[in-house]
Amino acid sequence: MTAGRPLRTNGDRLWRSLMEMAEIGATPAGGCNRLALTEADRAARDLFVRWCEDAACRIRIDTMGNIFARREGSRAGAAPVLMGSHLDTQVTGGKFDGVFGVLAALEVIRTLNDADHSTPFPVEAVVWTNEEGARFSPAMMGSAVWSGAQTREDAHGRTDTASRRVDEELLRIGYLGDHPCVAGPVRAFFEAHIEQGPVLERAGRQIGIVTGIQGIRWLEIIVEGTSCHAGTTPMDARRDPVRAIAEMVPALFDMADRHQPEARLTIGRFNMSPGAYNTVPNRAAIGIDLRHPTATVLDDLTRSLERTVRDACERHGLAFSVRLELDCAPVSFTPDCVDAVQRAADACGFASLRMVSGAAHDAMYVSRVAPAAMIFVPCEGGVSHNEAERARPEDLKAGCDVLLGAILELG
Repeated sequence: MTAGRPLRTNGDRLWRSLMEMAEIGATPAGGCNRLALTEADRAARDLFVRWCEDAACRIRIDTMGNIFARREGSRAGAAPVLMGSHLDTQVTGGKFDGVFGVLAALEVIRTLNDADHSTPFPVEAVVWTNEEGARFSPAMMGSAVWSGAQTREDAHGRTDTASRRVDEELLRIGYLGDHPCVAGPVRAFFEAHIEQGPVLERAGRQIGIVTGIQGIRWLEIIVEGTSCHAGTTPMDARRDPVRAIAEMVPALFDMADRHQPEARLTIGRFNMSPGAYNTVPNRAAIGIDLRHPTATVLDDLTRSLERTVRDACERHGLAFSVRLELDCAPVSFTPDCVDAVQRAADACGFASLRMVSGAAHDAMYVSRVAPAAMIFVPCEGGVSHNEAERARPEDLKAGCDVLLGAILELG
């Protein structure tokens, strides 16, 4: 490495790896479907492991299926620097969400190998299991267990819609490892990711210096009524749970609007039982994703939601419950790690922007037990969780260069 000039990664090799990985679970519309612990996920994991072994990494797999590919450092006993993300996708996901962070980590290792550059600490590329939560709930399961936020027993017992258990599926695809899923000493963790929003693109910046992640809660609202015939039961004689939900939904959106521009409220699920055209439902459930970067405001929004649900159900004489499915407090990343990313971006000459992530990532859980930071690159139109997800090769290379630079800043 020439003095004063940062080491740069191989952008063409990174792009080729991304495109080869995108062939696994490829959808007709140009995206990817690699739900966690499916055959497609197994194939993606196998390819990643093979590439890492070719790069002379030592592989270990823990009891949650998290994969760690280790390049040794020169200092005996030094804590490793971790970098990575996830390989699983949404059902109609894109080519870059998660996988960019994994293959950027691999490219960093390949670049260090090419340059015969020895780091004083080991560096490890990590694949976290079930980040998306699209098949098994909750999301970010592998990093949650690793960080102690969720027990392995609880995670292993979670089931998909076909009642298949996480532990059984890990075993079936050959990724139920024997290493304990628990955090050891870690020097730092860096996660490179597409932004999944339009902020960088609108600002004309190539690198996002991520200082933290906003708080997130998933709440399931269940309303119980009584099934009856749709044609013979008068409207005033029904106990219809949908009536209460129809009242609460606009009130919930009004609540979120009052806390703009930071608040986010999404109704991502709506289920009714028994689900027949000619039968009034006896049960209706909606799934709420609620977000805000300030913990106290997120608490206030949650209490307001609960009051709105209670008032609507009491007006209609209906039983209800509000179940907390996911609770992620707002996160502030480690200043030393954030500053290392900033210095790396500056050294490479990339225009950058400090920002808070609106989406949750594995770095959120890792930051509970280790210093952490994230690196964002733009995605076209801010579109993600969509087969139309796009990112420019030059932006991905820039993010990978900053990832490498941030790691070397710690040396």
